[in-house]
Amino acid sequence: MMNTPIHKRSLADEVANQIKAYIRSGHYVAGQQLPTEPELMKQYGVGRSSIREAVRMLANSGLLRVQQGLGTFINEVVEERESLHQRLNRAAAKDIDEVRQLLEVKIAQNAAINRTPQQLDVIEGFLNERVQAAQQGKIEECIQADINFHVSIARASGNDILADMYYAFSSRLKSWFLQIYPDTSSFIQTNDLHKSLFLSIKDGDEAEALRCARAILKH
Repeated sequence: MMNTPIHKRSLADEVANQIKAYIRSGHYVAGQQLPTEPELMKQYGVGRSSIREAVRMLANSGLLRVQQGLGTFINEVVEERESLHQRLNRAAAKDIDEVRQLLEVKIAQNAAINRTPQQLDVIEGFLNERVQAAQQGKIEECIQADINFHVSIARASGNDILADMYYAFSSRLKSWFLQIYPDTSSFIQTNDLHKSLFLSIKDGDEAEALRCARAILKH
């Protein structure tokens, strides 16, 4: 069995963690000056190099601000927040879908302006998969093709942040769609709208892409 090494924390790490705990607890507040190096050395029983390394680490993390000739000060603490992925994992599917829909209009507009021939091929491929799966009554395949169709439009929008946000929201929806759509009838009803959306993007018609996206959302 392979042994996993245990890394011992340095004295600087220990000091940094204790100072951080003071900041988090409110013992040190924003704008307050940190005690001097000699005071910190006495307080924590460590040498000057450990104090300096601890301060450097905390300054790099944004908790401290070092001002030459004046001292070291506590920055305003920004609460650590869960990542978007963690937040989405505990969010209700309907809330995720609501945000996804808000993004779709801007994505459609941008895609009509920025799409490339290669991206159009990908979008059209997923559109054809959606239409075929809907007509054959294959609900799971239809839902996946629908999600892929809209994600590929997001990728064609030319805005990577917008595309990544849309993907993050859309990737959580498949299981919920399987619950609310018992068959492919709703998808069949919107096949023409999705075809029109693709054609407007292909033609570079920003206004028509906007209209089609809104029509899909209304449906």
